[in-house]
Amino acid sequence: MYPARGAGAICTICASKQGRGGSVRVKNWTLLGLLVAALLLALAGKSWLAEPPALRADNAPGQFDALAAKARLARILDDQRPHPVDTPANDAVRTRLLDEVHALGLAAIVRDQQACGDLSKSKGLVCARVRNVIVPLGPAGGRAILLNAHYDSVPVGPGAGDDGIGVATLLEVAAKLRNERLRRPVLLLFNEGEEAGLLGAKAFLADPLSRQVDSLVNLEARGVRGPVQMFETDVPNGRAIDLLRRAVARPSAGSLSTDLYRQIPNSTDVTSFAPRQWLTLNLAPTWNETRYHSAGDDLAALSPRTLQHMGDQTLALARALAAGPAPQAGGNRIFTDLPGLGLVTLDLSQGELLLGLLVLLFAIAAVRRRALGRALLAVLVPLPGGLLLGWLGLALLGVLREGQFWRAYPALTMTAVYAGSIAVSVPALATIARKTPITALRVAYWLLLLLLGALLLLIAPGGIVYFLLPPLLAALGLLLGRWSAGAERTAMIAAALLQAVTLGSMLAQLEELLNGGPLWIFAPLGALLVLPWLIEAKVGIARLPARPLAAAAAGLAVLAWLPPALAPAYSTDRQQQFSIEHASGDALQPPRWAIVNDRASLPPAIRAMGRWTFAELPYSKRKRWVLQAPALPGVVRPALVRLGESSGPGGRRLRLRLVAPGADAIMLRLPPGAALTAAGLASPQRLIAADRDGYMIRCVGRSCDGSVLDLVFRNSRPVTADLTAVRYALPPAAAPLLRARPPVARPQYVPDETLTLARTRL
Repeated sequence: MYPARGAGAICTICASKQGRGGSVRVKNWTLLGLLVAALLLALAGKSWLAEPPALRADNAPGQFDALAAKARLARILDDQRPHPVDTPANDAVRTRLLDEVHALGLAAIVRDQQACGDLSKSKGLVCARVRNVIVPLGPAGGRAILLNAHYDSVPVGPGAGDDGIGVATLLEVAAKLRNERLRRPVLLLFNEGEEAGLLGAKAFLADPLSRQVDSLVNLEARGVRGPVQMFETDVPNGRAIDLLRRAVARPSAGSLSTDLYRQIPNSTDVTSFAPRQWLTLNLAPTWNETRYHSAGDDLAALSPRTLQHMGDQTLALARALAAGPAPQAGGNRIFTDLPGLGLVTLDLSQGELLLGLLVLLFAIAAVRRRALGRALLAVLVPLPGGLLLGWLGLALLGVLREGQFWRAYPALTMTAVYAGSIAVSVPALATIARKTPITALRVAYWLLLLLLGALLLLIAPGGIVYFLLPPLLAALGLLLGRWSAGAERTAMIAAALLQAVTLGSMLAQLEELLNGGPLWIFAPLGALLVLPWLIEAKVGIARLPARPLAAAAAGLAVLAWLPPALAPAYSTDRQQQFSIEHASGDALQPPRWAIVNDRASLPPAIRAMGRWTFAELPYSKRKRWVLQAPALPGVVRPALVRLGESSGPGGRRLRLRLVAPGADAIMLRLPPGAALTAAGLASPQRLIAADRDGYMIRCVGRSCDGSVLDLVFRNSRPVTADLTAVRYALPPAAAPLLRARPPVARPQYVPDETLTLARTRL
């Protein structure tokens, strides 16, 4: 009996332990599932961190009134037609703009100028007739503040955001400042021709009033909602950032954004103004780029919250600048905005020193806690691993779905990318670091983060601001951990929270800026955000059986792609790029229809119209869907009429008249070997060196027809030139294509247009 009782007792104890073990495993699985779900929800909703302040129901005296500003913009845009530079539509917009200025009791100066300039950060020359509107406020003498926006739009949309938001902001700022005693003059510049090539800004530089300016606030837009971000300053940025920190209560700004912006081929009017070395702050909203430069950039889409955010910042900056001399502080700052704290800034050299000290501190801690082996490997693997899974998921889904299939619901695709980062992180912690203490993993993680920040110094030094504050809090945790393990854990969680706020907000902004892809590049940043939380849960993760855990991770990585695989690619709000062109003339016989989209297959109704091919056309290197088109009756090809020619020590000079009746724009392209040294309307201007496709000269607007063009060549060899006349409209023959265009598709960047090419010998 005794042995039997002993065996029974042992079995009872074993069953009890197995029951408790099973219960613990279920609990660990449940907690891990809840944690993963919470992390994915947090990543999907991180844009909430960067939202602009709520729209005020009532404004205090002197506060910016977004609803009044938008009402003025509605009157100016009227029927919301596109209004490119030097068109009757833009003449009408300018007239209504002047009406609003006069209604405020203010006087305006209108400058009518012919402006030419290089195509900003690309090759070539562009010219147009522009009419800048200047509204002076405050005293007549002294160093002036320039508040700048452009009132022309692209040919494809009404420009309520780009740059109607800037126009509306300046008018409301004028309404608030007109009765205030300003110590310095404020110039409101409503310029024309920014979309054609920053021409209004270039024209203003020739204006005598520009010599008074020492400070600039430029207003732009690349979207219709979200925060208005300060994304560009003069260099060094010390005085501009100090002003922004002092003047603006709720800025949206980060030194990583300003550093990255300087490295991309993008430009605003600030590019033209930069040689003057004015104190400069450039502001713009960037959310929902799918409406940018399209018919979707309309009043209905423009967020009053976004308009209010731009207005509050601009008004505060104008008041601060007009109250006294411009700040003179030098040096470079690193900076980021923190909710409730405004702008946090630090001198770049101090930031570099702090980063170095933190690297040293965590390196010593890593040696002491033996965190340089498996611990460091476990937190490193999720970065390339998540990147690989994100690329693979997008590549495989791209085989099944064409074009920008994520365009309507980008959060679904980004969540799938981040799910891949989690799917790599969890098994890495469970296998590589199964026996590694959490204390070692914490140190390894923060050391890795700091080393990545040090690498960022080589590319974008301003980005180190996101690699300082959370590690500093984590370092405090290491210190407290000498006395209390609980205090260390609390500090580490606080550091993870701070990182979620700072890095998460920045990541939300970057996703909006790079919404066209490649989206997989964000996977490592997602891994950096989730790893601190998974590390704190590592004890429970390590207790789970390896194979089921790996299977669960694989399932997460696969199942996360189901929503983006099934969701519609386009929506009424976020439509497909889809522009239609008719092109004819020399080198285009027979004529062609062309469709510019996101490379997705054409709708069945359009495919049925004939044999479409995906190819380049002579006027653009961007590939299009191309189909033979009918010739248009009565088409007059553009021409160059020779007015004079001379040769001398400076080379061969040609004077030509541009002839293109009814054209909205004229393009002249010469081959790379043309040896062109200068070109311009009215007087030659030096060209940027030719790119691989040759030299490009553009004239935009109705004044181009009949304009006189001067060309200077280094030698007397004749050259072949391609002349293209562009009309921002389609012929009646395009009606079937227009009817067949999908209801959730519209032109973006490229308008529906008719192009006529002529080849000539010069």
